[in-house]
Amino acid sequence: MNNLRRLLRVLAGVMALAATQPCSLHAQQVPLQDKPFAEHKIVLQLSDNDPRKQALVISVANNLLKFYDPDKVAIEVVAFGPGIDLLRSDNAGRKQVESLIAQGVRFDACLNTVDTIERDSGKRPDIIAAATPVQVGVAQILLLTENGYTLVRP
Repeated sequence: MNNLRRLLRVLAGVMALAATQPCSLHAQQVPLQDKPFAEHKIVLQLSDNDPRKQALVISVANNLLKFYDPDKVAIEVVAFGPGIDLLRSDNAGRKQVESLIAQGVRFDACLNTVDTIERDSGKRPDIIAAATPVQVGVAQILLLTENGYTLVRP
């Protein structure tokens, strides 16, 4: 009986210690953008491989940069699932994406999606170097919305 109590105490201690450690999922996500004066924070979700939706995401980001002072707006595009195709090196919208990145828009590439494509096709997709890798695209969206970003799904 004493051994059982001792085991339960050790187990309770381990569980208490584990509860105080940061979740590994959050630890692998990318920190928020460094835009301390941003008054508007928008996350654009791209989870479709529809060229019209890709163009719409690019258009929305451009329009936001024109409407707001670029220092006063933080824009992050999170691509996952079929939406990752916008960030492929051979995508027709690559130059527009890179232009937006140069203006401070961050494009996140979901590594879970990239890993799945590699597992299914046997070849890792070539993603533009300027994209920011995040482990889980949806978790990045949750992190951003929990930190004051407004989610928009064009």
